[in-house]
Amino acid sequence: MNPAFITHQDCLEHQMGAHHVEVPERLHAISDRLIAAGMEMLVTHYDAPKARREQLLAVHEPGYVDMLFEAAPSVDDVLVWVDGDTAMSRGTLDAALRAAGAATLAVDLVMSDRHHAAFCAVRPPGHHAERARSMGFCFFNNVAIAAAHALSEHGLARIAIVDFDVHHGNGTEDIVAGDERILFCSSFQHPFYPGSGTGPTADNVINIPLPARTNGEAFRAAMEAQCLPRLEAFAPELILISAGFDGHAEDDMAHFLLREPDYAWITARLREIAVRHANERIVSCLEGGYNLSALGRSVAVHIDELIGHG
Repeated sequence: MNPAFITHQDCLEHQMGAHHVEVPERLHAISDRLIAAGMEMLVTHYDAPKARREQLLAVHEPGYVDMLFEAAPSVDDVLVWVDGDTAMSRGTLDAALRAAGAATLAVDLVMSDRHHAAFCAVRPPGHHAERARSMGFCFFNNVAIAAAHALSEHGLARIAIVDFDVHHGNGTEDIVAGDERILFCSSFQHPFYPGSGTGPTADNVINIPLPARTNGEAFRAAMEAQCLPRLEAFAPELILISAGFDGHAEDDMAHFLLREPDYAWITARLREIAVRHANERIVSCLEGGYNLSALGRSVAVHIDELIGHG
């Protein structure tokens, strides 16, 4: 069964100014690589809907959602900075709504057994967005919105979220910590932005801080020791992935030394758990990844493992 590939033209319209690393070309790099690798025909394409207000409010405070709607500029060539590194252009609000909507559509597709897996090629990313604060290029927390949707609309009892972005998923932790229906695992470089993830936390949160220059061997060992056994014991009915590829050795955003085989490996391990416990159901949402070539190659192997070719 082909995985779903969910995106939208609106996601290309979000801009954060000249020289910013979170650019529309990221999505072009993914599409171009899938075509070059002969994988374009192995996925089923869907346009992302816009998330509805009630879906946003399942994880975000009403005042915060209202602020983003009110702050969104209505003319071209205007940027509104909502925090020190996160700006809104005329196209941002629609792009953010499509990114969150992609995640909920992906949940619906896998829960209806139309697809066993789905990848959301969307921007802006989401995992730094807290319940009432934007951060780190993120506005709405796409993966947390997906989890809330799966709980409320599909009646699931156990959902796992695995975040292997090089930055800690602080926003996701802020939203899901203490919710025993969700097991959240985040591996990340530390010390590094956003500086969180090493203090006391809830029992349903697994934080795995790793030093700069962590290579594939060390990453795999940490996930094998700290994350995968907890996932296996939790027996999730759905696995959600915050798929950040900025830990790649060619990505200047951080200082990990991961390569495509490492992203293939973690995807394959998560798929094995999904096969055993979740009827193969996986939803993956794009987070970081800023070297365009490395991003395209890494997403291609990630999707190949979601297909089950590994």
